Amino acid sequence: MSANSEDNSRAPGFSGPEEEALINLMRTADQLQREMQHRLKPVGLTLTQFNVLRILRAARPAGLTCSAVGQRMITPEPDVTRLLNRLKSQDLIDQERDSSDRRVIWSRITADGLKLLAKLDPIVERAPREILGHLTREELQSMTRLLKSARSGPEPPSSPAAILL
Repeated sequence: MSANSEDNSRAPGFSGPEEEALINLMRTADQLQREMQHRLKPVGLTLTQFNVLRILRAARPAGLTCSAVGQRMITPEPDVTRLLNRLKSQDLIDQERDSSDRRVIWSRITADGLKLLAKLDPIVERAPREILGHLTREELQSMTRLLKSARSGPEPPSSPAAILL
C-alpha cells in the first residue's frame, strides 16, 4: 500500500481512525452527560451526587464507608468525603462513625434522599429511551459490544510522564 492510499483512508483533521473514534467517543460522552445533568438540574443535584444517592439506596440498610462509595462510582471522584459532606448538609444522607474504628465513617441515605430518588426515578428511567431511542436495537447492541471492547483494551499509563514516552 502506498503512502498516498494510506493518507486517503485517514479522516480529515485526524491522525487516523483511532483518533477520530476517540474524539467522537469523548464528544458523545460529554453530550450524554450534559443530557443527564439537564434532567437533574431542577432538583439541584449533580450527576455525581445522584450516582452516590443511588449507590447508598442499593446499600440499605447497612450503608457504606467512604472508600466503598468511591469504588462503586461511575466516574471516580477525587474527594468523596467532601461530596458526602455536601449530601449530608442537604439532609440526603446521614453519617456515623464506626463503633470499632473511629476513623471509619458509615454513610446511609435518609428518608429525604429516598424521596428525592423516588421523584427522579421516572425521569431517569425515561432518559435512555429519550436520548438513544433513535437508534435501532441492533445499533444499541453493537454500540454496547464495541464500548465494552474498548474498555477492555490496554491499561492506561500509570503516570502522566508515561504518556510522553
